[in-house]
Amino acid sequence: MAPLFLGYANPDGTVNSLILDHYQEMAASGAALIVVENAAVDPRGLGSPFTLRVDEERFLFGLSGLAKTIHQQRALAILQINHAGRYAYGQDKIAPSAIETNQVVPKEMNQSEIDQVIQAYVQGALRVKEAGFDGVEIHGGTGYLLVQFLSPRTNKRSDAFGGSLENRMRFPLQVVEAVRKAVGPDFPVGYRFLADEWLPEGLHLEETIPYARELEKRGIDYLSVMAGTYDSFFLPDYLKLEKEEGYMVSFAQEIKKSLPQIPVITAGRIQSPELADRIIEDKKADLIGLARVLLADPLWPKKAEGILTEALVSCEPSCSLCMKRVFQGKPALCSQWERPRQKGFMEKIGEKPAQD
Repeated sequence: MAPLFLGYANPDGTVNSLILDHYQEMAASGAALIVVENAAVDPRGLGSPFTLRVDEERFLFGLSGLAKTIHQQRALAILQINHAGRYAYGQDKIAPSAIETNQVVPKEMNQSEIDQVIQAYVQGALRVKEAGFDGVEIHGGTGYLLVQFLSPRTNKRSDAFGGSLENRMRFPLQVVEAVRKAVGPDFPVGYRFLADEWLPEGLHLEETIPYARELEKRGIDYLSVMAGTYDSFFLPDYLKLEKEEGYMVSFAQEIKKSLPQIPVITAGRIQSPELADRIIEDKKADLIGLARVLLADPLWPKKAEGILTEALVSCEPSCSLCMKRVFQGKPALCSQWERPRQKGFMEKIGEKPAQD
């Protein structure tokens, strides 16, 4: 399961029954590895008030229960950690440069704040390990803080962290190095990897492939490849392309060709087992990541394996109900769920079900 933010956490970032029930179902799906949606390493880095948190010891109890819930279904559990940077929902935003975002100009980070955020990632990763997860994934995708330093669009600094690619990748590489050292060589550290911003003046493969090679040198255990950020997700070209099956696979293929020794996960509306098989057979990636596809049909892996013979339930490309609700600050649900399930979910979250 590729990470998918659904807005299920409590307003204080703690785990609740919605989170536990969801990940129990995902872990029972037949997927071998469940990557839990991003948990914030710093209060200023929350992408939403309903984001999981890992920035204090008090969150360990709930996260430990979450890891156990996944393990009880015989799946492996990884927790993704993140700082949203200029995409944080609060007014107290920090970022590499003071570029207005959602009508707020973030504070340009000074050296002290850079050092503090690196330590926040370290402490967050150590809590992930203490909570009993099988690994940690550093979120370097979707245009969040690490990408904001890496991208020439959002990094306008003139110090050692800006300008050349070598300088722009300094901060994210320092995060990776610090996390890798803190958790030790035997605890897997993965990386959600942005291959392309899908914006003319943004990051493209000519810069992200060299960055991927630097990540490999620093002991990253896998790259989970994606493309696009919040600045490109709503552009007409992206909205058209993301309706196509396997629309991000080509980026994973390019990363795999350039780094044949490191495991690569691909995702992006991989609806059919036949496509998933071809991706692996053609060595375009090593693992298949399912996000919205698995939300629409939590039995997809068992159906693909032939354990269950029912027809697959497809994620509807023209819908995006799950994402629309998240952007409205509501817990996500899927339009493809059967009516009784939708009704029961809405009653559980205190919403009145729509009339039949």
